[in-house]
Amino acid sequence: MNVYVRELVSALAQAGIDCTTYVRRWQRDLPDEVHVEPGFRVVHIDAGRPELPKEALPEVVDAFTDGVLDHLVAGDGVDLVHANYWLSGLAGHQLKHRLGLPLVTTFHTLARVKAENGDAEPERRVRAEAEIIGCADAICVGCTEEETQFRRLYGDPPGRVEIVAPGVEHAFFAPGDRRGARRALGLEVDRPVLLFVGRIQPLKGVDVAVRALHELDRPDATLVVVGGASGLDGDAEVEKVHALVDELGLGRQVRFVPPQPHHLLSSYYRAADVVLVPSRSESFGLVALEAAACGTPVVAAGVGGLLTLVDHGHTGFVVEGRDPAVYAAYTAELLENEPLAWEMGVSASARSRRYTWSLAAARLRRLYADLTVGSLVACS
Repeated sequence: MNVYVRELVSALAQAGIDCTTYVRRWQRDLPDEVHVEPGFRVVHIDAGRPELPKEALPEVVDAFTDGVLDHLVAGDGVDLVHANYWLSGLAGHQLKHRLGLPLVTTFHTLARVKAENGDAEPERRVRAEAEIIGCADAICVGCTEEETQFRRLYGDPPGRVEIVAPGVEHAFFAPGDRRGARRALGLEVDRPVLLFVGRIQPLKGVDVAVRALHELDRPDATLVVVGGASGLDGDAEVEKVHALVDELGLGRQVRFVPPQPHHLLSSYYRAADVVLVPSRSESFGLVALEAAACGTPVVAAGVGGLLTLVDHGHTGFVVEGRDPAVYAAYTAELLENEPLAWEMGVSASARSRRYTWSLAAARLRRLYADLTVGSLVACS
């Protein structure tokens, strides 16, 4: 989500829209404002003590909203509020009513979607999302699959549902020399490399990737896991994954790498033979898109936006269900059939060219223009 907001706001600014991104101050020494580029600034709002855990953030939404409101009232005016994630949606909902502004929201993940896949969220979040949906003037989704899923679980909202697919920065994420990438990362040049990128939490399915490596039965293969703990049980989940690696005797084949600066991920994608994306749910699947842009085939779960991004048998493989043996079988096919893997990588890279942040910004710009001259959705 951080990548999405940063890249999209940058593209909007480059398209001539002045944007201010409000975030909670999470470190005491952060400046009040950061000017990222012309037309794009970040404003830090005081709301609760900086080191609050994620689970405590709902308690400071009102304070955050008041801080944003004060900054907006003191400024030169604003045409529209765009909230990302349900907590920002709560703030945006209040701001819409206090200032009479259109509200656009992008949820990124939704409680009912997560619940379908065994990741129940607190009832407070379920109610909050319903309230935001009932008042939003537009709800942005990443693809047709996400729109279909949204309407099935939430019905037709009073506002518009707009498809605004994320993009990829092709200047960073592009095909490159695999052997050179491996040397740069300290990986064996001539051994198979599998890659998992994402938060280490049940939703992302890193355990499936580890079990797939075990099913693959290739002692020469390495699984690189790039990511860190997330959420209240994040540290416990990391411990579980490490315990699973030990239990399966894969200690020498799994390499854990802490979260990396976004632009450096391209080296990991280029170094990999296969990228595994075994998520339980995925609104869009930016990892799969970035891997494709680097010309690396993906073996991905058949959920959400991954169904749109991955063309089964052409740019990668889509797995129905969560059987590690199936992931391993498709991975083995790519490792053993180099011409197929090469063709898929070429096709994936070509397909990724459809997705750019400038195109996403153009779609949002048209949406914003429509909403600022129309009547607002009445809160249901």
